[in-house]
Amino acid sequence: MITKDLYERKELRQLVRDFTRREIAPHLGQWERDGEVPRELHKKAAELDLLGIGFEHGDLLDSVALTEEIIQNGGSSGLMAALFTLGIAIPHIWQSGNEDLIERFAKPAIRGEKIGSLAVTEPGAGSDVAAIRTRAVRDGDHYVVTGEKTFITSGCRADFVTTAVRTGGEGYQGISLLVIEDGFTRRKLDKMGWHCSDTAELHFDGVRVPVANLVGQENQGFALIMQQFQVERVTMAVEAYATAQRALDLTVEWVRNRETFGKPLIKNQVVRHKLAHMAQKIDLARTYTREVAARIDRGDDCVTEVCFAKNAAVDACSEVVDEAVQLHGGMGYMRESEVERHYRDARILGIGGGASEVMTELAARRLGFA
Repeated sequence: MITKDLYERKELRQLVRDFTRREIAPHLGQWERDGEVPRELHKKAAELDLLGIGFEHGDLLDSVALTEEIIQNGGSSGLMAALFTLGIAIPHIWQSGNEDLIERFAKPAIRGEKIGSLAVTEPGAGSDVAAIRTRAVRDGDHYVVTGEKTFITSGCRADFVTTAVRTGGEGYQGISLLVIEDGFTRRKLDKMGWHCSDTAELHFDGVRVPVANLVGQENQGFALIMQQFQVERVTMAVEAYATAQRALDLTVEWVRNRETFGKPLIKNQVVRHKLAHMAQKIDLARTYTREVAARIDRGDDCVTEVCFAKNAAVDACSEVVDEAVQLHGGMGYMRESEVERHYRDARILGIGGGASEVMTELAARRLGFA
């Protein structure tokens, strides 16, 4: 099924293209109104081995192809967040090599039987992971967890939450990861975009969690979180330029068919030049991000380049979706218009996974400018 050609992976792309057009695109509008995607979709994706890419088979470049095809064939970044939350929920578990946790949580998520979530962000600690305050105190063969998390993707539907907690002293050296299944409360949050992806605030009030649910070693969770950030950020870069490409494709179709003053919009030079500029921004972001993904797959240290890729792709996406709405005119402002959804969804991409300002500062420090 999965080829190893660097960019094409033709069999995988065709599989995902067909799946998206059949199982996602016709229903996404309703899922946006429902505020979530059905659990059945997870199982359908699992039947095609799509949820296991990057874990049981495939690599990051396969994940890149998967993301591109879903969004560019009628999906959305919000759909990706909802259906592939396991991409941030189980990597730490998988990497730990803990067979018990892998069997209880990671593999059921890959089979579409369980939905996982990752809880790091807190009301008082967003991008500053080392400042989290949710506390886990050892009590025999359990930890007792108290605190709160916010902006948690799939937090309402999650069967388990891989949670960053403080088991030691202040700073990054006192952080651990625990898999928490129940005993906490959830509050659904309303947001600008990603309507099909539920987002929650989680409250832990003396929740007892078995010590067996510790991911990796105690007080070593910060390193696990940081290691996975590279993949998450590259994935968001892919979502950004793929969203831009979808918006461009929709816009080209619109301006070819929409007539003003007796001729199609595309016959106006100003329109054609806008389209060319949009295509240029997308292609530059795509080419660079794919190269960075290939380097990560080779095991290279490219934290700086990941920051560049995410920021460049987000910038391209922001400009392109804005122009797409403008070129659609009044229809671009209507909820029935797909570009309107991409316009709203795109705004989170420069915030999630590390805000653009944080990416710039991290790159500056890595380059020795600080």
